[in-house]
Amino acid sequence: MARITDTMLERSTEFIWLTGSVLEQRRMELFLGGGSRDAALAALEAYRTADGGFAFALETDVKGPNPQPLTAMTALEILAEIDALDQKAAAPICGWLTRHTAADGGVPDLLPTVTAYPRPPWVEAPPQDRGGLLTTARITGLLLEHRIEHPWIAGATAFCRKAIDELEATHPYEVYGVNLFLDHVPDRDWAIAASRRIGQMVRDGALVLLDPANPDRISPPPGYAVEEFAFACDFASPHSLAAAWFTADEMRIALDHLASEQREDGGWPIHYRRWHPAIEQQARPGFTLAALKTLRAWDQAV
Repeated sequence: MARITDTMLERSTEFIWLTGSVLEQRRMELFLGGGSRDAALAALEAYRTADGGFAFALETDVKGPNPQPLTAMTALEILAEIDALDQKAAAPICGWLTRHTAADGGVPDLLPTVTAYPRPPWVEAPPQDRGGLLTTARITGLLLEHRIEHPWIAGATAFCRKAIDELEATHPYEVYGVNLFLDHVPDRDWAIAASRRIGQMVRDGALVLLDPANPDRISPPPGYAVEEFAFACDFASPHSLAAAWFTADEMRIALDHLASEQREDGGWPIHYRRWHPAIEQQARPGFTLAALKTLRAWDQAV
């Protein structure tokens, strides 16, 4: 049974037109089967910095004109979404990443320049002498998925493999990046074994809420908001290795819950910690697009 209905699309489209940025409106047009990829690319270009990075709150919580690895990750995700992640688009981003890569082959999630502009009070730049798995794994997974060739990818791949092998504890946002990497790294035997281990870590560590009707049965990970839970459909897409972590009933429950979260105004809520009144309005259009993409992917997989 399809979860995306005509009414759901009408309400979410109205929400995006009311609250979304130009880029989010262009992305919504493409999601609905219209619009222009060139127009979406032009909207994304407004977030590019002179050195090949991306800034200007493309990632909602990362403000200011200073590019960050986390924002480069978001740019690559959008390029992939609009079917524009190719050699030409990826080359300047990979070049920027190369200039900010640590000796271990990974990029830190954030650079020290993040502190110069408004940010969540709990956000500080991590040590710059090592990479961050959250960002590096997701970026590398996207580049591998789209068969991008660049010297940066080999070192980043080695970094991710080592970091994943050494993981003893994790948290949902890190797992999202790891999963994308595992779905596309060439060594499939290693990826399958690693995915099984990470999946067991997720379930044993209560990092996934399998019963949305009873959220009091688990606690969000340290640093997450009181109601910031991860669900099966956050970890797994239809053809991902992580889909094997969950039963059909567990996935059905998660997707039904996601569909039910559409609000009266047509948008989906955010559940992470709000550090300024403006953040919720700025972030919800992106969350709405993400929810629709997830629901459509599973609708089409049936």
